[in-house]
Amino acid sequence: MSESPYLRAALPSRRDFLAAAAGGVALAGLGAPVRAQAVRTAAKIVIVGAGAGGTGIANRLAERLEGATITIVDGRKDHWYQPGFTLIAAGLKPAGYSVSSTGGWLPRSVNWVEEYAANIDPVAQTVTTAGGTKLDYDYLIVAAGLTLNWGGVQGFDLAQVGKDGIGAVYAGPDYAEATWRAMDAFTDTGGTALFSRPATEMKCAGAPLKYAFITDDYLRRKGTRDKSQVIYAAHNKALFSVPIVNEKLKLLFRDRGVDVRYDHVLKGIDPTARTATFTIPASQAIKDGAITDTPATEQTIAYDFINVIPPMTAPKVVQESGLSWADKWVGQGWIEVDQSTLRHLRYPNVFGIGDINGVPKGKTAASVKWHIPVVEDHLVAALQGKEGTEVFNGYTSCPMITRIGRAMLIEFDYQDNLVPSFPGVIAPLEELWISWLMKETALKPTYNAMLRGKA
Repeated sequence: MSESPYLRAALPSRRDFLAAAAGGVALAGLGAPVRAQAVRTAAKIVIVGAGAGGTGIANRLAERLEGATITIVDGRKDHWYQPGFTLIAAGLKPAGYSVSSTGGWLPRSVNWVEEYAANIDPVAQTVTTAGGTKLDYDYLIVAAGLTLNWGGVQGFDLAQVGKDGIGAVYAGPDYAEATWRAMDAFTDTGGTALFSRPATEMKCAGAPLKYAFITDDYLRRKGTRDKSQVIYAAHNKALFSVPIVNEKLKLLFRDRGVDVRYDHVLKGIDPTARTATFTIPASQAIKDGAITDTPATEQTIAYDFINVIPPMTAPKVVQESGLSWADKWVGQGWIEVDQSTLRHLRYPNVFGIGDINGVPKGKTAASVKWHIPVVEDHLVAALQGKEGTEVFNGYTSCPMITRIGRAMLIEFDYQDNLVPSFPGVIAPLEELWISWLMKETALKPTYNAMLRGKA
């Protein structure tokens, strides 16, 4: 892989670096209060999914509970540090930066069943694996993440990534690296770069915006921006769900000359013709006192480089489990949990952590950090016949890269309030070196501490 030469162009000051390092220590929770007293129990606890949420809670419960049988179910041998995908796709990290061993993060006292879950029965309180192993549980933690529905983009195949101007940052570390090769080649010559996001809920909704900013920056650094067009196709009438952040991003895109197309949802691509087709939903408008209906249409946009992001849903095993919302996010399958306690509303011995939760915010790794102690508190309280007190307020964090070496550290809650971790030190809507370093340097140690149950 060719590594980006541009990071060296403007190195941070020693003061900025130390500030970021201190921030990383704070975020990692080092020096946190002494953990609560251990609880004895014979409970059987099954965790579906060994990603960030499943691994983090497994470590916390293994330390907190004495005598419990804790089983984690996941067939994937590699653990992916997904916040690193954008850095890989920017040419700043190799694919291996985001890859480690799943088993290397799990405590010895936890039983790891190295198979995928095939069936979840919340009535019988069982999880059945793809190999036919049936596991009974007293408490279930669903941390199954989400599914990238690549088949939801007509004409696209993962084998295309890295070729003919096609990228797919979300697909995995190797695909992120292939995306960098395609973007690097594109920015050498310029042309039309096309970015979008799906209409479904999605993990890290800021990532499509980040990659548009990064590509714009490379075009400028290489002197090809003047003969290029950067198009961002927003799935609705906003760039970001938090109004004040949306306005800031609109200003930045306007300043960078990004062409924004609202109400565009990617339907498919034609790799040979290098075109993408978008659906534009039906709409209504009032003109001269009368309601005018505009039918749904389609628009085809030519590209030289495209970053494909597919629709995202709950995994099939979760959608078929009866744990999903029936009247919200229909067809997406997110589980029906209380947004404050993350406890299932119909099955009180079931909890959710991470992307799988049907809550208005919180599909980021930073959110998982705050999901874990909430679920731990309520589950342990239930084992003792008590009520938990911890509350998840919707905390979501997005280090919004706006160019190589600059980012905005955006943190917000369910009410769209900005909730900065370092008020007076890091301004959330300013493009800062320190925010970049939080993303590029400090975030991974924080994430690793979370996996160990220490954050």
